Amino acid sequence: MAIMAGGWLWWDVIHWTPDEATFPDQGVLVGAEGGTVDFRAVRALGGSFAYLEASNGAGHQDLRFSRNLAAARAARLLVGALHRFNPCEMADGQSANFTRLVPRDTSLLPPVIALSQTADGCDERVSDAAVESELMTLINQIENHAGKAVILKIDPEFEARYHLAGQIERNLWVARTRWQPDYAGRPWLLWTANEALRSEASATPVHWVVVQP
Repeated sequence: MAIMAGGWLWWDVIHWTPDEATFPDQGVLVGAEGGTVDFRAVRALGGSFAYLEASNGAGHQDLRFSRNLAAARAARLLVGALHRFNPCEMADGQSANFTRLVPRDTSLLPPVIALSQTADGCDERVSDAAVESELMTLINQIENHAGKAVILKIDPEFEARYHLAGQIERNLWVARTRWQPDYAGRPWLLWTANEALRSEASATPVHWVVVQP
């Protein structure tokens, strides 16, 4: 019985999404490491938007971004772009990497900067003050390109290291499967409610996201 219960719980978690009555606006985050996504299936699952990873640091881009952007729009989803902040690199190179790929298009959702990597692994020491300074420069540069305020997607480890959620006045995106997280210390706008959703939208797990009503 314990094995059966454990198997049911695992199946329930990997297929779980929040109740649409509580969170009417739901969607998907497509990472560069993910597989091919059927955006029409995302819409059939109740998704109304898709965030697409565009760039990472100063030198990496998701080569599928433009194709995913066109496919998501064809599926009648609202679309936004995400950049992964690399604290080991200067902001100028990172913003240039993002703006080369992401069009200046007012119909796009607000851009997202994902904060997960800390400076502890950099080849040269980067102070906490330098991380915050370069991040603020990057925020300003991406906002100037997009014409919209960025959303900060803060992972628990990054927040525990730098405690920036309460210091930078931007909307927050948090993550924790099944249970609403409180590590940011203030209200959030977006929540990755299932970090590995199994569905007909993709052969690989996707990140399922909801908006605070």
